Amino acid sequence: MTRDEADANGRPQKRGVPEGLWLKCPECQSTVFRKQVDRLLGICPECDYHFYVPARTRIEQLVDVGSFEEWFADIRSVDPLGFVDSKPYKDRLISEQKKTGLTDACVTGRGYLRGRPIVISVTDSAFIMGSMGSVVGEKLTRATEKATELKLPLVIVSGSGGGARMHEGILSLMQMAKVSAALARYHEAGGLFISVLTNPTMGGVAASFASLGDLVVAEAKALVGFAGPRVVQATVKSPLPEGFQTSEFLLAHGFIDRIIHRNELRTEIASFIDYCEIKP
Repeated sequence: MTRDEADANGRPQKRGVPEGLWLKCPECQSTVFRKQVDRLLGICPECDYHFYVPARTRIEQLVDVGSFEEWFADIRSVDPLGFVDSKPYKDRLISEQKKTGLTDACVTGRGYLRGRPIVISVTDSAFIMGSMGSVVGEKLTRATEKATELKLPLVIVSGSGGGARMHEGILSLMQMAKVSAALARYHEAGGLFISVLTNPTMGGVAASFASLGDLVVAEAKALVGFAGPRVVQATVKSPLPEGFQTSEFLLAHGFIDRIIHRNELRTEIASFIDYCEIKP
């Protein structure tokens, strides 16, 4: 026995469980092995709950290995309003960048999905709730314009619980119209836009580009809407239907086209592209 494995009296010390090995599923409350969840693409092995996964992990799950070429990685937000809440916006941006390893709440670029070239963008709810500020809107607009120029299918995976980013005021709100206008031009050019909604997709993101796909699909039990259920219930002052604003509820009411399990998403998107015969 080594010195590190015994206490001062020579008795064996109990070894603690290293942090991060286990996760508690918020759906079934089971404690599950993190590595098993990772092998299952971020899905609970007990109840099929879809955990949050970062933007870069989602890209790795979707595109072919080594095929992703990131675009517009160096665009960064400024602080046009000198906005301060619990901390200055410029300081919040720095702390979010350190926490997530992202420059902002969106990663975009070109890759291959089962050998099919695509333009892909992913928003990440870990960065200020995935809210859409000037950088997110600019990246999505430029990616859409590149997809138009290259005549490639466009896939946007939305994970945005923050809607438009209040820290940038009207500069944030105008991104809804800017991205939507770029998508309209892409549509007129004959492009195929596949919108993938994940938990959560809310606010100005849901009210703009996330709802404009030629095909709109979602993961199971994703929260999708404008205002959250508690805000809606407080406004209408009556109980909401069961499952209100979940992807299952929206599918039943015609708001989305399909619910697709995460481990089937690559195959299904490839099938959509083949069916629509979108080729470079």
